Amino acid sequence: MLADPQIQIRQRLLQAILPHVAFDGWSGRAMRAGAEDLAMSPQDLALAFPDGPSELISLFSAQADTAMLAALEAQDLAAMKIRERITLGVRVRLEALTPNKESVRRGLAFFALPQHGALGLECLYRTVSAIWYAAGDRSSDYNFYSKRLLLAGVYSSTLVYWLDDKSQDQQATWAFLDRRIDNALRLGGGLGKRLGGLLDLPDRLFKRRCVPQGR
Repeated sequence: MLADPQIQIRQRLLQAILPHVAFDGWSGRAMRAGAEDLAMSPQDLALAFPDGPSELISLFSAQADTAMLAALEAQDLAAMKIRERITLGVRVRLEALTPNKESVRRGLAFFALPQHGALGLECLYRTVSAIWYAAGDRSSDYNFYSKRLLLAGVYSSTLVYWLDDKSQDQQATWAFLDRRIDNALRLGGGLGKRLGGLLDLPDRLFKRRCVPQGR
């Protein structure tokens, strides 16, 4: 685990690098430019982020998740329906990203590269899982995965729509989000049953092969 001073250095570097990401993408060039702004040596930069841009963008995503959870904790979630909690979770996550919209756009391009695809899925999973957990979900069966799969689709499509939304206060995005949530709720029941059947398939095959016929 990183010591507190190292955590602070990483956070300072991230904030210094973000303005450069808008122009140079999530790259070593952007990282070096941010480090130079802080009069930090290349050696110190490498010590803070030994895995380079991949580690940097992962920190960016994790900090947006933290900001989202803080915003949700300030709300009276107990008074809301699950649908409202999930919708609010997606909305505050995007609102947390608003000051760095161009960096998010560059992030999608970064994750589109084959070598970074797995990291993109990891960051997406962390986000949707955090939203469900904040909403009160404690499922441990196949519903755990079906809920996150559905929300991943909702979040991803809403994120892409949000990036190009020019409407006042992003009202078009929130209307789009409501429609996507409606679609997900309609799909949810059937998808959960199908996933449950798939997860149960190995047991059923095992019983078919091992239990003598005619009994």
